[in-house]
Amino acid sequence: MSALPAAPVVASAAVEFVTTGPATLAAVSVGSIPLSDSLAWIAIGAFVAAMLLEWRGAVDPARYLAAGAWVVFGLFWVTMIPHYYLEVKSPIQTLLTLAALPLCAYTGYLLVQGRESLLLLSKAIAFMGLIYLPVETIPFVRTWLIETTATQTHFGMELLGHSPGIEEGANGYQSRFAFDPNETVTGRTTYIITSCTGIGSMAIFGGLIAAVKAPLKRKATAFALAIGVIWFLNLVRNVFIGLASPWGWFQQDVLVYVVTEFMGAPADRTSYIVAHNFIAQSLSIVALLGITSLVVRILPEILEPLEDVLYILTGDEYDLTDALGRDVQANGGRTAATESAGSNTNADDGPIDNSGPASAPETES
Repeated sequence: MSALPAAPVVASAAVEFVTTGPATLAAVSVGSIPLSDSLAWIAIGAFVAAMLLEWRGAVDPARYLAAGAWVVFGLFWVTMIPHYYLEVKSPIQTLLTLAALPLCAYTGYLLVQGRESLLLLSKAIAFMGLIYLPVETIPFVRTWLIETTATQTHFGMELLGHSPGIEEGANGYQSRFAFDPNETVTGRTTYIITSCTGIGSMAIFGGLIAAVKAPLKRKATAFALAIGVIWFLNLVRNVFIGLASPWGWFQQDVLVYVVTEFMGAPADRTSYIVAHNFIAQSLSIVALLGITSLVVRILPEILEPLEDVLYILTGDEYDLTDALGRDVQANGGRTAATESAGSNTNADDGPIDNSGPASAPETES
C-alpha cells in the first residue's frame, strides 16, 4: 500500500494535479495530502470503525460500513496503477493493482449480501493498515526504518566483499549505496525506500495474526516467526538487487532487448529490472506462501480469513484444514489421527525510478 511522496502543491484549489515527472492519479492531492494517502486513511478508518461496531454487537451496520471501506480500498489501488506501470515498470504489481478494484468491490457486495465471515478479513485489513500507514506517513518512523534497512543491507554487502558506503539518496534519506559509477558495469546504483523495508509483508501477517481469536502466546510466537523470516529474506533480497544493478549481473543481450523494446527502459537498467521486478517479486510470492505455511502450523486460526480470500477469488467454498490433511487444530497441536500415525514412525524422523544525482544514476531497491 505504498503511496508516492507528497509533492509541493502550487495552487490553493482543494483538488489538483501535482506533477513530478509523468502525471499520475497518485499525484492528485486533496489539500496538501496525496489522494492515494487520503483514500488509504479513509479506508482503514472505515475498517476500524466497522470492527468496533461488530465488537459492540452491531453486526449489520458493521457489514455495510465494511462494504463501503472495501470500495474505497479498491479506489486507493486504482490510484497506484500509473505508478506501478509507468514508473516502477512492474508487471506483477500492475496486474495486482488492476485486479484490486473489482475484487474489492465484489467483497463489498458479498458483505452487503450478508456474508458476515468477511468481517474477520475486514478486521485483518484494519490491523494491516494500522501497522503500515504510520510507517508510510509519519516522517521520523519512516526515516528510522529506511535508514536502518540501508545500514543492514550495506552490512550484508560487506559480507560478500563489497563496501560502497552509504550516502543521501534522491528520497532525502541516508539510503543510497555509493558505488563509484566509473568502477561498476552499469554505472548505476540503488537506494532504499519504504517498500524495501519489508513492512508491507510484515503488516499482512501482523494484521492476520491480530485479527483472529487465539491464545496470546501462540499469536506472539507466530508473529515473531513471521517477522523474523520476512526480515531475513528481505535483507537477502536487498543485497541481491543492490549488487545486481551496479555490477550488471543480467545485462545479457536478450534481456536488454526485452527491457528496452517492450518496457521502454534504458539498457543500463536491465539488471535492476530483471533482479527486482522479475526475480525478486516472483520469489516474494513463493516466500509469502512458505511463511503462511509455517505460521499456520502455529496459528491455524488464520486459515479462516484465507478461506474467504479463496472464495472471493474463485467463488467456491474451501476447507483449508481438510486440504492440509487435517493435521492442524485450533489449539496449535495436531489431530489425534496424526498423532497416532506419528507414533508408528521412526524417532529420527524474505518504485522505482532512475533519478539519481549527478555522480551516478540510482534506482530504488
